[in-house]
Amino acid sequence: MINLFTAVNRVRILSWEHLIPIVLAVISAVTLIRFSRTISSEGQQRAIHYFAVFISVSVIAFHINSIVTTDYNITTDLPLYLCSLLGIIIPIFTYYRKYWMFEILVFWIIAGTLQGVLTPDIAEGFPSLDYFRYWIVHLGLLIVIVYNIVVFKLKPKFKSVFKSFFALQIYVVVMIVINYVLNANYFYLNRKPDSASVLDYWGEWPYYIIVTQLIIIPLFLIIYLPFYFSEVNKKLYKL
Repeated sequence: MINLFTAVNRVRILSWEHLIPIVLAVISAVTLIRFSRTISSEGQQRAIHYFAVFISVSVIAFHINSIVTTDYNITTDLPLYLCSLLGIIIPIFTYYRKYWMFEILVFWIIAGTLQGVLTPDIAEGFPSLDYFRYWIVHLGLLIVIVYNIVVFKLKPKFKSVFKSFFALQIYVVVMIVINYVLNANYFYLNRKPDSASVLDYWGEWPYYIIVTQLIIIPLFLIIYLPFYFSEVNKKLYKL
């Protein structure tokens, strides 16, 4: 008999546990965007806000369950890794919908979640709670950003790349302080993860941190390119 709250096995890349959530997310995003075109602008904001609240509640519920049912450790288990933290605070953005928030989040979310979507690192496969939390957060955050780009026509500017980068540095400083106080390793600032990762190719501490910092702006610029070309094409079309 399958225990719904126990890991079955680690999710393998390109397995059905990997591909089905992505397909469902694409269908959900298309459905939500099409539905938004049939309602008022106020309804459009409420729809994506309720969706963001669902993401946040899912993360919080997962951690409450972990506190109650497992040996929860604040040095390793707090939702302070970037995607989990974004999953909790994303309703703040969908409620206030400030452009400066979008400028920061569009790069954080696309850069931070795409790797997790393409190469998932989920120790507990379907139908564990961690499996659902992982996909709700990673795919849900992408849906929120795509919705804002398509429905509300929000687009980052060139200077948004640097705003997002400097905001990320503030997050890093906060994590350094928290790591010092808790003797923790959030955001892998004190040592690389125990499991294999791309950081293994970038040397030992602190070199992998330096390399990561050096590639962030080029990565953000790559994410910005489609928006840049979109604006260029729009201007050429008007000529």
